[in-house]
Amino acid sequence: MIEAGFSGTKTASIVGISYRQLDYWARTGLVRPSLLDAAGSGSRREYSYRDLLELRVIKNLLDAGIKLASVREVFSYLREHVNSDIASAHIVISGSNVVLCDGEELIDVLRKGQGVLNVLPLAGVKSEIDSSLISIVGPHAVPEAHVAI
Repeated sequence: MIEAGFSGTKTASIVGISYRQLDYWARTGLVRPSLLDAAGSGSRREYSYRDLLELRVIKNLLDAGIKLASVREVFSYLREHVNSDIASAHIVISGSNVVLCDGEELIDVLRKGQGVLNVLPLAGVKSEIDSSLISIVGPHAVPEAHVAI
């Protein structure tokens, strides 16, 4: 299946940036079009849907007050360390700090991946306690309202 591409003009419009910004980001390597890159004067770039997502994340970071140099660092880190779609990553912005929520830890992206806090997932606590109660005391130990059907 061939992925549909978006021209530079259409991409800029969809993302909500100027064509000039898009051109600058492409020429400086922040986001290169993944389907078709410019190959000289008059040639066209073609951006993929994933490119659109990345460009919008960049725009959102800039709109949040993150400097372009820091955005470059953030994207360099994300491309190296986030295996899934970059747009699905959870980023926390506090002032000039950018923190990636990667499952069970928060990582300061601008400090080369230094962990800042651990996230304690609480979703499984109830099922762990219920399982322990059932195996140690028996099914009658789990309150009726909490028994999974």
